[in-house]
Amino acid sequence: MKKFEEKTIHTEKIYDGKVVNLQVDDVTLPNGKTSKRELIKHPGAVAVIAITEDKKILFVEQYRKPLEKSLVEIPAGKLEPGEGPETTAYRELEEETGYTANSMEFVTSFYTSPGFADELMYLYITEDIEPLKETVAGDDDEFVELLELTLEEAKQYVQDQRIHDAKTNYAVLYLASKQT
Repeated sequence: MKKFEEKTIHTEKIYDGKVVNLQVDDVTLPNGKTSKRELIKHPGAVAVIAITEDKKILFVEQYRKPLEKSLVEIPAGKLEPGEGPETTAYRELEEETGYTANSMEFVTSFYTSPGFADELMYLYITEDIEPLKETVAGDDDEFVELLELTLEEAKQYVQDQRIHDAKTNYAVLYLASKQT
């Protein structure tokens, strides 16, 4: 038995979407009582720390509807069916930035919001990038603007909350820790 395990009694599927699925589970708690859990099922995602030859970090700015504002983020996107995380990393870097990488290094993976979602994000880094000869079409409903920032500029964006999402904050913290 897993510590503090909650056993599922019943699952009600609420919504199957393009990005996420929503379900409500009735569960038995470790103390024998029951409760409901609202769960978001997600295929997983990848984010890429891409660093140019002159040590600038590639970011994209895009509008985030749940927040009703734009954020500056590292390139990222969801895994497609049958696609491995590293393949997704290359694809998302190309689609969102117009750059390709000659190599990628896996950094870590982490759960983005384990209180209600099972999304696992894989983080990669590359310092071996070059502009694509021909741009790759991204998602039809995704509009992004490319930014190249120094680490110091990125830290200021964190302070100003222009960088305000977990994966990008993690990336900036990771790069700052490598400086010391």
